[in-house]
Amino acid sequence: MTTPSIAFVGLGAMGAPMAENLVRRQFRVTGFDMRESAREALVAAGGHAAASAKEAAAGAGALVLMVVNAAQARAVLFEGGALEALAPGAIVILMATCPPGEVEAIAAQVAASGRRFVDAPVSGGVVGARAATLSIMVGAPDDSFALARPILDAMGDKVFHVGQSAGQGATVKTVNQLLCGVHIAVAAEALSLAEKAGIDGRVLFEIMGGSAASSWMLKDRGPRMHEAEPPVSSAVDIFVKDLSIVLDAGRAARTALPLAAAAHQMFLAASGLGHGGRDDSQVVRAYRALNAKPANDA
Repeated sequence: MTTPSIAFVGLGAMGAPMAENLVRRQFRVTGFDMRESAREALVAAGGHAAASAKEAAAGAGALVLMVVNAAQARAVLFEGGALEALAPGAIVILMATCPPGEVEAIAAQVAASGRRFVDAPVSGGVVGARAATLSIMVGAPDDSFALARPILDAMGDKVFHVGQSAGQGATVKTVNQLLCGVHIAVAAEALSLAEKAGIDGRVLFEIMGGSAASSWMLKDRGPRMHEAEPPVSSAVDIFVKDLSIVLDAGRAARTALPLAAAAHQMFLAASGLGHGGRDDSQVVRAYRALNAKPANDA
């Protein structure tokens, strides 16, 4: 099972290039996505397409799930019949951002079927997915991790085995999203203050990017905050979801997360203003709306 046939479900902005990178590594990849255009693109890249997740999984040695959330993972695996269609002893690799508790529950059901489960969420966005430079955080027993490793190496160059149990990879990804969401929101907050004071935001971020106040998110998202319609690397609504997962994890662990809560409110506000589908840098629009000059302000 060194190079198993792979079923890949979820050919979105990140999933599509991830599947194509597996094809480039000579894996036989059969993909499914609700969008016909996504299936056709995989075929054009040398992969195969299926009419359903169950069909894609038929006899496969591994199933990669790059879906939106745990509910979709459950729908594919259990209601959709993909789990039972896999080869006996196959590996299920869940790469979506999901609550740790949900991951543990899914893993238990997968194990009960006689298949292996690997909790392997990713970070790195569309750019990392295309370049196969994703960071992958894995929670799985040593033997399952070893079997999944060639598949993971084809999609990321930073593969970390963070623990022996499903849910531990999801926990590390939850912490990652806490930091990312807060960093983006605080960069937008800083820009909002500077703009209110009449300071050129581009100059501000040039200064901050080379100072102790810098962060990767500030340097990456900051310039996009000045664009009217930047390309969507990750949407505002993704952080509405992911920071909700962060706060749920905090409640479960009885851990106070006040900065994550504040950032979540700003992403939620941006979504409520109609910007949920825009690039996550556009959380700045919520700050601009909050700090707009009143109409009767002389």
